Amino acid sequence: MILSITPNSPLEQFAILPLIPMNIGNLYFSFTNPSLFMLLTLSLVLLLVHFVTKNGGGNSVPNAWQSSVELIYDFVPNLVNEQIGGLSGNVKQKFFPRISVTFTFSLFRNPQGMIPYSFTVTSHFLITLGLSFSIFIGITIVGFQRNGLHFLSISLPAGVPLPLAPFLVLLELIPHCFRALSSGIRLFANMMAGHSSVKILSGFAWTMLCMNDLLFFIGDPGPLFIVLALTGPELGVAISQAHVSTISICIYLNDATNLHQSGYLFIIEQKRGAFKRTEFTR
Repeated sequence: MILSITPNSPLEQFAILPLIPMNIGNLYFSFTNPSLFMLLTLSLVLLLVHFVTKNGGGNSVPNAWQSSVELIYDFVPNLVNEQIGGLSGNVKQKFFPRISVTFTFSLFRNPQGMIPYSFTVTSHFLITLGLSFSIFIGITIVGFQRNGLHFLSISLPAGVPLPLAPFLVLLELIPHCFRALSSGIRLFANMMAGHSSVKILSGFAWTMLCMNDLLFFIGDPGPLFIVLALTGPELGVAISQAHVSTISICIYLNDATNLHQSGYLFIIEQKRGAFKRTEFTR
């Protein structure tokens, strides 16, 4: 859907504009600015990985670019090992490509809107909803593959009295289904609210600066400094949302594979087992 927004509105930066109109009957397949910036993000990630890994790999003494790629690559497996328990390392590595692609794409895509005259792809709910809904469907499929029909017991904790079972199943099923919405709403709300705030304050500062009044010109540094102060936290929010989304995926995967058991419990049990083996060898 193409947005019709009043010029100079704080929401003008979120308008979807057709760059290459394409209509097939009543269907609309136009190439828009979100499509362009998603392709630019994908190209940036692929170029970065290509230049770092060309000629068979990186340097023995990594430069700044190689260190950043290695840091991103090492971050996701550590997160998967911490949040998902009860599985062997080989099984966890099957989840690594999907989680790594989601994290890397979000990490480069979210801060993109901070660049002047760019477009914040994740500021549209339909895009974030499509991403979160596809992840939810994939995790549900993993849950059924791992546990079979026993996966349905995720809606009924163990030891619940039978008379309370129908109510608890309903109470557990509703928030479980809302996981498909929560990730998309969180990302969309953070991106739109933060960018709108920066746009409103920057427009206010520019209006005061352009007024032919000494009082407004003297008072202009106030909102200007607020804009500069908000830019750093907004950039931090854009980057942290990639981290939060990745943690959410790992938690949902842990719930789908281990049902009601937390990944941290498996880590504690593994440490206890290692400690007992050490004591036994002594």
